[in-house]
Amino acid sequence: MLDKAAERTAAAPLRARRSTGWLLTVGLVAALLVLVPVAAGLGAYPIPVADVVGSVLHRAHLGGSALDRVPESVLWNVRFPRIVLALLVGASLGCAGALMQGVFGNPLAEPGVIGVSSGAAVGAVAAIAFGLDFLGMWTVPVLAFLAGLGTVLLVYAMSRSGGRTEVVTLILTGIAVNAFGGALIGLFLFFADTAAVSQITFWQLGSLSQATWSKVLAVLPWAVGGLALAPLYSRRLDLLALGERPARHLGVDVERLRLTLVLVIALLTAAAVSVAGIIGFVGLVVPHLLRMAAGPGHRFLVPGSALLGALVLLGADLAARTAAAPAELPLGVLTSLLGSPFFFLLLRRTRRRQGGWA
Repeated sequence: MLDKAAERTAAAPLRARRSTGWLLTVGLVAALLVLVPVAAGLGAYPIPVADVVGSVLHRAHLGGSALDRVPESVLWNVRFPRIVLALLVGASLGCAGALMQGVFGNPLAEPGVIGVSSGAAVGAVAAIAFGLDFLGMWTVPVLAFLAGLGTVLLVYAMSRSGGRTEVVTLILTGIAVNAFGGALIGLFLFFADTAAVSQITFWQLGSLSQATWSKVLAVLPWAVGGLALAPLYSRRLDLLALGERPARHLGVDVERLRLTLVLVIALLTAAAVSVAGIIGFVGLVVPHLLRMAAGPGHRFLVPGSALLGALVLLGADLAARTAAAPAELPLGVLTSLLGSPFFFLLLRRTRRRQGGWA
């Protein structure tokens, strides 16, 4: 009797967290369904939300009615590509952040630690500074994507020793590669002309203003592939949270898991950065918010971070293009302005809980 009572007592917090996870999932989906038509309607050319919904229903052959030529063009050629791209980029960064924190066992980790963002920036800046256009409009995104992936593979290869990769070595190698990438970017800026410097600065600040359906299609397979793979590793991430040695005893191939998830993180982050520039703090803040709300279980944390990341970036992009209209705030600047204070509070909270950094 006492054993059964103890089991029920131990299971109660788990059930409560699962219930919280389901409620948060429903809430996030509902918030997205509300924010998408609102974001589509707001802007320099306002469109009523009812007209937005009617146009979507008409396109889906579910009733509704088509709009006039101008609002229909604004909606489907300008607003919706930007909204879909914001959802994909936000979901990718949020999910990559959750995976990153799970792999490193640290809620202060974020995708840029392993060099993917700085590597992608080096590829993009090099293309802009030297006027490369062998792939037309795709030159900058493709070089950014390939450079981001290549940088992660380099960091991983450099941090391996004796067939194993230690987390601390991986982080320190990433920091060194990030510093080298920053130096390369500075060197490219020195040789770039004025027009290229302006374009590089705009790209580094992050923006979705150049969103098109072709860019959406370019990001879509990588984002969907990474987002589909990530939840499959939730249980193994939960076991890894117990420590490397217990995880190995429970049948987890830690080295293979780490390599696989680092590649998934690189895939998601490089795809996002290649089309949107550098957007900071989404991968850091989003998973930690959900962890505080629903606990550390990755079964909810990984897909939940994708949903909340999409919601946060869509809201930030809406604020970026409407807060200072007709001008547009850089998206990366806005997310950093909002994320930096949270990061500071997170550092203080972590320090207070641990009683210091020693």
